[in-house]
Amino acid sequence: MEQPGMESTSERRRIPRTITPLSTPAYDGGLTFPLKTPELQKLVRAALDEDQAFNDITTIATVVSDRRARATLVARGNGTTAGVPLALETFRMLDPKGTIRVEREDGGRVQKGDPILFVTGHARALLGAERTALNFMQRLSGIATLTARFVEAVKGTNAKILDTRKTTPGWRVLEKYAVRAGGGVNHRMDLASTVLIKDNHLVACDGDVALAVNRVRDLAPPGTQIEVECERPEQVQSAINAGAHAVLLDNMSLDALRESVAIARGRAKTEASGGVNLNTVRGIAETGVDWISVGALTHSPPALDLALDFD
Repeated sequence: MEQPGMESTSERRRIPRTITPLSTPAYDGGLTFPLKTPELQKLVRAALDEDQAFNDITTIATVVSDRRARATLVARGNGTTAGVPLALETFRMLDPKGTIRVEREDGGRVQKGDPILFVTGHARALLGAERTALNFMQRLSGIATLTARFVEAVKGTNAKILDTRKTTPGWRVLEKYAVRAGGGVNHRMDLASTVLIKDNHLVACDGDVALAVNRVRDLAPPGTQIEVECERPEQVQSAINAGAHAVLLDNMSLDALRESVAIARGRAKTEASGGVNLNTVRGIAETGVDWISVGALTHSPPALDLALDFD
């Protein structure tokens, strides 16, 4: 599991930059975009092919080939941006000679009406790229925006907001990147990253937490972090005695969370999970838990409303 700690939004690059035909469109701010250039290009090309962007019969029929245009990718609502490198590559793939001015990098806060990108190039290319660029950015910015709201809700406590593995198949690295853009922290990236012994695993061990933890120690690489799911405070004690580094406190009441935190303090990290929403997260954070995992960050965030307005 990635440990909490990342730069604040205010520390990220805020100076607008211009992407020209001779420059590389990769993001150069405080976040590290998770895809290398060949992976980025492959993903964008697949999305454009899916939309038949190179065979846009409406645009081909109505727009002359040498017509040029200017457009602004603008926020239609308040939120946090993510996916700028994908939008850049989308426009560049359809018009390698186009010019793009980036006003808001990933992790930047936007208000309704704020520009994110200014794009100049062939009109056909801008029209063909429009929907794909927006699809990438609206989805990822929606995740970043929802994450930022949870992070703001627990501000002043010690709790960190974590994501889960409830991600869109094939998009996990991007969606977890968007969580980071919103100020959240990534939980384990996949099943091989860390150990999380859940209730169904314990059933296979006849409910014996110590047996499950010992089996993990025998098979997992040295140094592997072990977390055990607990439904009651007394299970927390058993898990820590067995050597768990962290305990997942599943759907516990606030009183049970406080009791579990007291048991684990100084011995293991605590993670609250289940029943977490924007109305409940503050109370959960105030119990003293270290982490709060929120599946909704990636499985059901509303898209951030964005649009491409032509001049």
